[in-house]
Formats: sequence, C-alpha cells, structure tokens
Amino acid sequence: MAKPVRTELPRYLCLAGPTASGKTAAALAIARRFAVEIISVDSALVYRGMDIGTAKPTALELAAVPHHLIDIRDPLSAYSAAEFVADASRLIVDIHARGKLPLLVGGTMLYFKALFDGLDEMPKADPVVRAVIASQALEAGWPAMHAELALVDPVIAARLQPQDSQRISRALEVFRISGQPLSSFQQRDATKKIAASAHGSGAATLISLEPKERSWLHERIGLRFDAMLADGFLDEVRSLRARGDLHAELPSMRCVGYRQAWEALDSLWPMSELRDKGVIATRQLAKRQMTWLRSMPERRQVACDAPDAQQQVLDLVTAMRAAPVQGGTA
Repeated sequence: MAKPVRTELPRYLCLAGPTASGKTAAALAIARRFAVEIISVDSALVYRGMDIGTAKPTALELAAVPHHLIDIRDPLSAYSAAEFVADASRLIVDIHARGKLPLLVGGTMLYFKALFDGLDEMPKADPVVRAVIASQALEAGWPAMHAELALVDPVIAARLQPQDSQRISRALEVFRISGQPLSSFQQRDATKKIAASAHGSGAATLISLEPKERSWLHERIGLRFDAMLADGFLDEVRSLRARGDLHAELPSMRCVGYRQAWEALDSLWPMSELRDKGVIATRQLAKRQMTWLRSMPERRQVACDAPDAQQQVLDLVTAMRAAPVQGGTA
C-alpha cells in the first residue's frame, strides 16, 4: 500500500512531558519571550465541554497567546493521530507564514511520534465491521475476542489486556478489512524514516520536561486531581452523562479521570474510591508518557522539578532559534 506524499515543514518547536510536569506554565513563559502560536498536542483537549478533567488552559491563558486544536471536537466524535498530523502540518506552515514560531505543546506522545515518523495508511473505520465485532463481543466477551486477535495478530494481542475493548476491536477491524495484521502497518522501515526526515523532523526541536524525582510528579498529580474535584469535576461528568448520547466506551470518555468518574457514577465501586483510582490512573498515564519519551533520543531533557526549569527551557529555545535548521526551512 502506497504511503502518502509528505512535504517539507518549516522549523517548529515541541514541548512535551508527562501530565502535571508544568508544560502549560513553560509554554506561556516561552510565549512571553518569543512570538509564538501554540498547537495543542493533547488527545483530550480537542473535546468541547471537557474542561476541568483535562486541565484545559484557562480563558486568560488562551487569550494570552493564540492556541490551536483545542475544543475542535464534540465528545461523541473521535480524533485520530492521522487527523492530528494533517491539522498540525497545516498549522505549522500557516503560523510560520505569519512570521511566528509554531510551538507544539502536550503529552499525547503518539501524536508527536506520528508527526516525526509518519503513519502508514491503515484501513479507515468501517461501521458495519465494527458493529459485527461489537455484537460478537457482547455474546462471547472481550477475552474471547482477545483470544481471536492472538491468532491473527499475536504481536498486538501481546500488548493488550483482554478487556481493552477499544483497541481489540480496532485491531480485529483492521485485519478483517485488509487481511493484514495491525502490527504490519506499524512496522518502521528505512523508506519511512527517509520520508519522515523529508517532512521536517530535522526542523523540529523537542524539549522534554522530565522529573528527576518521580515523587515530585506524583505529588503534583495528587494535588491536581484534588483541585479538579474541588472545581466541580464530578458535575462536569454528570453534565456529559445527562446528554444521553455519550457512553463509557467512547475515546473521549476513556480519558484518564473521566473513565474513573463515569464508573463511580455507574456505582461500579464506591464514590469514596474515586480520588485514589483517579490518581493511580493518572500516575500510570505519566509512566506511559515517560516510556514514550525515552524512545525519542533526539529530545532535549529539562528536569521539570529543578528550581530553574523554566529558565532552562528558555535558554534552549534561544539556542534553537540561533542555530541553523537541518532538514527543514528556517
């Protein structure tokens, strides 16, 4: 299957890090020093009506510097990595044409990876095939569907838990449509690396906020979740449920925090456990984000728990702007 033609991108800056690492504060510090526009790299911030549980930037923060890819989807709709790459690529070119530096900020590492390395063309979602899989799962259970997946795509099956309905469904859907396992589409080859370089990964500088002490991040995660609860997070989820067209298996409602709140409101476990379950899930998310970051050796690390973390970030941006760009246009 042919890969899409990828065009060269101008220089852009990326600021990544696990949840609660201080990305928003660092991005605003950059915006106060340099002429930038921010492109959100966050699979939860795309959804309207999901403000508290996503720690969405405040109205004042959004007004301080232009932001993009925030509040662009209804929670009923999905937003894919391929859509992000298309949207972000267009915005990078547009922002550069306005004489500003595109600043990509977020913690959805799959989006960063897709932008840097490209995506293979996978079959588009097929509602009929997906409905058949859902019907079979309702009868046989997701562990049985996981066992079926293990026969046709053992690589993907080994990565998934037997109850991971969303990913099991997608992997089976891809196989049934194309006759090829999902893992075959995810393989990186030399041609793809060359295409990614031509697209402008050499034009990107990736700054990564990573704590030296994990306990520092864990404490911030706990404080953030407490603040969310105090700000009315449960009422936000109740409002989403009251719409009547959303359900727990949607990508939006599977976001960390929302999934735990939804389950608590479904009385799957006591509401008194919500805080602990939400914090644990957020810590697990942060761990996955750190694993993604470690697979990106080109990143420039900044210890986000250092007293001068923001100054280190600003120094890196200053150096980046002074250096000649490689693999893209300045």
